[in-house]
Amino acid sequence: MTLGSLLIVLAGLMGTGGVVLAAAAAHLALAPGSGLEGAANLLMIHAAAVLAAAALMRQGLLWGPLGTAAMAGFVLGATLFAGDISLRAFAGHPLFAFAAPSGGSLLILSWLVLAAAAIAAVRRGNSSPSSRKPLSRKPPWRGR
Repeated sequence: MTLGSLLIVLAGLMGTGGVVLAAAAAHLALAPGSGLEGAANLLMIHAAAVLAAAALMRQGLLWGPLGTAAMAGFVLGATLFAGDISLRAFAGHPLFAFAAPSGGSLLILSWLVLAAAAIAAVRRGNSSPSSRKPLSRKPPWRGR
């Protein structure tokens, strides 16, 4: 499994976790303001961001190394942030000191890295229509 494939799998798990946290926030008797809604939204938004970045990289609109770094930052940052908020809501203690702020800071940095990946793709000439790889006509589940 490639790193890109692993990040896509992790995005699927992030989306799943986001839906589970949204359901928990709606149906469990937790303290008001527990933050689970925010953690759920953050996981789902960044799961979609990982998938979008993967698609943009495939089209040559993001420079691969920076695009991959941004995707990894989305996964790690969202996991730290949502994990800390969830643990506080369910167990009453943080993941570790400053886990949520660290995750949030990593997410901010990852969005900046994503922007840099787009700029790098333009500077390298990867973003012109003629330089993009054509999409394969074979379904992805059929192999290459």
